[in-house]
Amino acid sequence: MAAHKGSVDLEQNRAHSARIYDYFLGGKDNYPADREAAAKIEQAIPSVRGVARDNRAFMVRAVRHLSGLGVRQFLDIGTGIPTEPNLHQVAQETAPDARVVYVDNDPIVLAHARALLVGTPEGVTQYVEADLTAPERILSDPAVRETLDFDKPVALSLIALCHFVPGERIYDIVDTLLAPLPSGSYLVMTHLTTDFDPAMVEGTVQAYRQSGIEMEARDHRGVSHFFRDLELLEPGIVAIENWYAGEKPSLPDEVTELPTGAPRPPAAGYAAMGRKK
Repeated sequence: MAAHKGSVDLEQNRAHSARIYDYFLGGKDNYPADREAAAKIEQAIPSVRGVARDNRAFMVRAVRHLSGLGVRQFLDIGTGIPTEPNLHQVAQETAPDARVVYVDNDPIVLAHARALLVGTPEGVTQYVEADLTAPERILSDPAVRETLDFDKPVALSLIALCHFVPGERIYDIVDTLLAPLPSGSYLVMTHLTTDFDPAMVEGTVQAYRQSGIEMEARDHRGVSHFFRDLELLEPGIVAIENWYAGEKPSLPDEVTELPTGAPRPPAAGYAAMGRKK
């Protein structure tokens, strides 16, 4: 990663989705504006901390599965503030030579990016400061081009991200990101939905919007549109906590879903993985 010159403007007075997510995961890298927004969101969806943990646990399951399929390259957009286990740690646990590029637009993630770059000697991790809504900028970045070989399969990871881009343009954005990836590449995604508990999730959307963060939950049809030209892997598009490829694996303590015996709240999002033909 190129050295960052000058001080980083952390935009402490504006809530940011990555810092809100960090707060829900129990992190310390958030500010009053983020915590104020988080409180409103938690009023709408009291189980939101569990939802955040479910997203993290899905990432672990998905990356382990992809590693087992032989995938050695990952483009993770919407990385968030480093929270172990990070994606490269999961990937390099199975394949020490795995290559990972992280992408995020939150300045505090940039400030912590060095923590994301500590991987195995055999592997490579890089960080790019960019926004999902500028996919050409991501694809053309030297760190992306130098780290990832687009002649070999790449896993595109969009965990809890696409619902922050309202409207139809998100489909063009994801299509642009997938276009240069070769056959055998994968799209990995979780996405907020109103299908399971419409009132709860709509309240969440409104809480984000009131905090200045645009968001749009999508139904099953809306999520499936991302995968229209891909081969969906089993079990298909399902509630995040229900996505397992094969047997349910053991998970690190820091991403376990709920205390033993605790009732599970209604699902808030879908998870899916698709293979490019």
